[in-house]
Amino acid sequence: MEQLKGACVFAQSGGPTSVINASFYGAAAAALESPNITRVLGAAHGIKGILNDELYDIGMEDRAELELLVNTPSSALGSCRYKMADPEKDDKDYRRILEIFRKYDIRYFFYNGGNDSMDTCHKVSRFMAGSGWNCRVMGIPKTIDNDLYGTDHCPGFGSAARYIATSCMELSLDAGVYDYGTVTIVEIMGRHAGWLTGAAALASHFGAGPDLIYLPETVFDLDAFLEKVKGLCQAKGGAFVAVSEGIHDKDGTFISEYGAKGGKDAFGHTQLGGLAAYLANKVKEFCGAKTRGIELSLLQRCGAHLASRTDIDEAILAGKTAVEAACGGETGKMVAFERVYENGNYACRTKLIPLTDVANYEKKVPLEWILPDGGGVTREFIDYVLPLIQGEPRRAVEFGLPRFARLKKVKAK
Repeated sequence: MEQLKGACVFAQSGGPTSVINASFYGAAAAALESPNITRVLGAAHGIKGILNDELYDIGMEDRAELELLVNTPSSALGSCRYKMADPEKDDKDYRRILEIFRKYDIRYFFYNGGNDSMDTCHKVSRFMAGSGWNCRVMGIPKTIDNDLYGTDHCPGFGSAARYIATSCMELSLDAGVYDYGTVTIVEIMGRHAGWLTGAAALASHFGAGPDLIYLPETVFDLDAFLEKVKGLCQAKGGAFVAVSEGIHDKDGTFISEYGAKGGKDAFGHTQLGGLAAYLANKVKEFCGAKTRGIELSLLQRCGAHLASRTDIDEAILAGKTAVEAACGGETGKMVAFERVYENGNYACRTKLIPLTDVANYEKKVPLEWILPDGGGVTREFIDYVLPLIQGEPRRAVEFGLPRFARLKKVKAK
């Protein structure tokens, strides 16, 4: 194996999670200890930080402060949603990246993100392979949506699932305190994959959760939905519903677009939102019931106080594994998880899969895990998620509040 010595750069991309910084810590700690890595850099706002030559010298950070990243939500380095062209069609950005890599002698590039980020990672890897610059590129998975192909689950999902299940249990109890019926509709993130919304079923499984759960893997029939809610109101005096932001009709139109047209992001994705309020108004018109629409929004991905210890540990492992694999000669790969059971207990193992197998593919909830009427999930889904939400985070506290990392972010020279 060729010993490749040089600096590394780590960058975060896409929507944050409550454990993305745990992956940053895992990678940084491993890189700072590696004899092959001469300098550890962090890019401000993802790939844009490299293009703009905005890099931080992670070696200048206090180690104790870096350790606080483990329980710090959001993206400590800053994130971006920047779509790069195919290098074969327009290589301007890639030539700029190569210029920066040469400037700092960067031989290792670690990109932490979801589907679109793995696409960027794959493109950079392809360009570097033909550039004559010896550089190893590795993807580190991240997404609360749990839709990355090739991995059993993704860092970030377990904590978000725990937050959703806990919040739905609390909302379910709160919604039933009065002697008149109410209909509560909770909107949960998930454009095309319903893993997060399905996690609401954990609340129902343990006695306090939604009556109906709708995922985007199946067609949503508004009329049938209204009839079901009306039936629940007549039978039990109210209803609690969880819906994925990405539910759509038979023509593929997002239900959230019925009320208002959203914009597009840099990758051409429709900006969703407002679904819960729209459905709540429809239910009020149809049933005459008191309704409330609740959008969990960003709280799903930044609620570090409800993070899963399992998720935190696995996020650290993903970052550490990426660095060790790259130093061992691997490139053009993403770290992925395999689920195993040892003596009946859940365990997670890592593997590497080619970025070509990951980029722009989505892993959806298996249809056989969704109830035939589309209003919930099966026990198989519950059994899949439960091991991922286990364990309490060990958090530093200051005056009763969480003590998050405060990086100095010293600009690299």
